[in-house]
Parts: sequence; structure tokens; C-alpha cells
Amino acid sequence: MREHSVRTPVPPPEHGDWLTLGQAAAYLGVAQSTIRKWSDRGRVPTFYTPGGHRRYRRRDLDAFLERSRPVSRGPVVLIVDDDERLRQYVRANLELEGYDVREAGTAEEGLEEVGEQVPDLILLDVMMPGIDGWEMLRRIHEQHGIGSIPVIVFSGHAGPGEAAERGAQGFIGKPFDPERLIQSTKQLLPV
Repeated sequence: MREHSVRTPVPPPEHGDWLTLGQAAAYLGVAQSTIRKWSDRGRVPTFYTPGGHRRYRRRDLDAFLERSRPVSRGPVVLIVDDDERLRQYVRANLELEGYDVREAGTAEEGLEEVGEQVPDLILLDVMMPGIDGWEMLRRIHEQHGIGSIPVIVFSGHAGPGEAAERGAQGFIGKPFDPERLIQSTKQLLPV
């Protein structure tokens, strides 16, 4: 659905600065589905050929990169949990410590976030609706390699042995004091 994108025809190429969808995705270092989503939401200027193919100007992509470049105060932590209050609490406390924190309410959103910017650490709830945390962890390992992104999982239905077997670097059993998650983050990923 292209409700936010503007279907502007592509002017004739002038200086070879027009990129196809695949070239633009490679230029930005993201998946084609990610740049399609950005285009559909109007975040990246998109031009369409008469056949309906997307084209991108290199200078527009450079401007998008400049606007999107996060001003990171510290290591990037992604917290993936369907409990919004927990995410907000952990985010506020980690940001006070100097971390750059991003949030996702589902594993699907978490995978999108990882696709947009690889975090330095993921805090991952195992039990979530839809795709669970174990499946998200498996997909991250498949795409990025086991251990390439440290992950701390938290669950009331699993234990530290299972977490280690599945490639997580840390485990916290639920229910838990959110301070414990914050302290585990600081130990595994100092600012």
C-alpha cells in the first residue's frame, strides 16, 4: 500500500545518479524490503518508471542517511518485550546510564529494528504473541551469526541452560526486578 508515497515519474537519467531498488538497498546497507517500507511511508523520496519500478537518486539517499544518522550517546540496546511498562522503565534507566535504547513490542518489530540498525545488545522476552523470542533469536543467528549480537533473554518458562544452548549470552528468570536486567546490561555491555 503506497498511501504516503508520491508516484513521481522518473526524469531521464542525467548523470547516472539513479539507482534501482536493489542498488539503493545495497547503497544504504539495508534489505530491499526495508527501503520499500521507507519509500511507502514517505521517508525516502521515490520515483517510478512508466513500468512502475522504483528508482532513487543517490543525493536523496545521502540526504536521508544524514537525517537518519542517530546521535548515539552510547552503545545501542534493543529491548523486545510486549510489556510496554517494562520497556519504558528499562529504557529510561538505561538512557540515564548513557545507552541509546530502541524498543519493539513484538519479535516481528524487533527483527525490523535489527534490519534497520544492528544493536550492540538485545534484551529479549521469550514469551510474546506471534513469533516468540526463541524464533527471533534463531533468525538473528541465521542472519548475523551466533554470538555476533549479544542477547540477554528473560522468561518465566525457560532456564539459563536452555538460553545458553540457544546462543544467548545471558538469562534472567521472570518475575524479576527490572534493576537486575539493567545491571546485566551494564555488565555485558559497559558504557
